Amino acid sequence: MSSSSPLTGLDLVDCAKANAASGSAIAAEQCGYGSDIATFRDALKSACSDMGIDVESVADLITDQQSIKTEGGIEVAPDTPADL
Repeated sequence: MSSSSPLTGLDLVDCAKANAASGSAIAAEQCGYGSDIATFRDALKSACSDMGIDVESVADLITDQQSIKTEGGIEVAPDTPADL
C-alpha cells in the first residue's frame, strides 16, 4: 500500500528497502513520492546519510538475502527427519 504523504527518515528507508527490487519508480510511488523520482532519491539519500548509510540508488538497499530469494538457490537438508 502506498503512503498518502511522502515518508521521511526511518520509515522512508524501510519502505524503500522493501520495494527496492521493484525499482526506483515503484519504490518512489510506494513511499508517497508519486512520479517525482528525483525528490524521492534526494530524500532517501538524506535519510540514509542521517543514519550513517551510504547509498547512491535504491538498488544499494537490496540485501544479499533478497537477491538469493529472487535468484533461487539450493536447499540442503536430509531426505527424511529420521536422517537428522
